[in-house]
Amino acid sequence: MQKHVEEIIRALGEDPKRDGLLKTPRRVEESMQYLTSGYKINPKDIIKDAVFEETYDEMVVLRDIRVFSLCEHHLLPFYGKCHIAYLPQGKLIGLSKLAEVVQIYARRLQVQERLTVQIADCLMDALNPLGVGVVVEALHLCMAMRGVEEKDASAVTSSMLGAFRNDRSTRMEFLSLIGK
Repeated sequence: MQKHVEEIIRALGEDPKRDGLLKTPRRVEESMQYLTSGYKINPKDIIKDAVFEETYDEMVVLRDIRVFSLCEHHLLPFYGKCHIAYLPQGKLIGLSKLAEVVQIYARRLQVQERLTVQIADCLMDALNPLGVGVVVEALHLCMAMRGVEEKDASAVTSSMLGAFRNDRSTRMEFLSLIGK
């Protein structure tokens, strides 16, 4: 990867041997390895030890989970917040694992729409709840820094499964709890 970064620097008209750019190829490789580390982790592996039996049957919501990801079209960041809710059916999950699931999928080359669905599907499969709701709100630097240069537009995506899709009052309760 470092050799390719050096080629990119050269193609941009810069000297990769210039003092300020000498370590850039290594730094970019380290950065990309971290920003795409979600490929090396199966979210089901981190979830399996954090699911436990419980009779609680009201909505569980975790809001404002920070999301940082890379747009797969331009390799530029998009960032924002993810909100998750589920209706347990005899199983709960440690709250920190919800945030970890978000980070695993966000640390891959992504589109926001797929990210939203992957989080919801993963939780539906792992917990078998009555329903899962996921909303992601994000600013995309590929839109803010280039192209239309729209600096304040945020994208909002949702995935509503089970009761969140089929029961309007459940969906509305979730949306009201996250301020939407």
